[in-house]
Amino acid sequence: MDTIKQISIFVENQPGKLAELTRLLADADIDLRTLSLADTRDFGILRVIVNKPDETEKLLKANEWTYKTADVIGVKLPDRPGGVAEVLEAINEAGVNVEYMYAFVNRIPGRADTVFRVDDIETTLKALTAKGIEILSPEEAYNG
Repeated sequence: MDTIKQISIFVENQPGKLAELTRLLADADIDLRTLSLADTRDFGILRVIVNKPDETEKLLKANEWTYKTADVIGVKLPDRPGGVAEVLEAINEAGVNVEYMYAFVNRIPGRADTVFRVDDIETTLKALTAKGIEILSPEEAYNG
């Protein structure tokens, strides 16, 4: 299955906490390939895809950060009007709900890769590939 491991890290909504976390990762030579931050009054959820997901989990655990992992799908979107709509229409036609999505950093001109968290990964992967939509492999996600 071509899923990518996403790590969601719970960060107290206090000055310096996000900097502390990112420094911890940087000092361990962990590259943030993409991220999304959602916050509430008391805490934020930093969703990340990194180059070394297993090492990141060990580091977070050892440093007592609260986190959880989830499988997500990376999609190679054409960077043009309607690219996102086509993917969302394919997912909708399959009867799958998109829980959230965010952009993925890439260095490839003409592509606007996107991460999708859906409620049915298998069905989504089948629907997208049936429509000729390219899936981002874990290796491409982690290593660029």
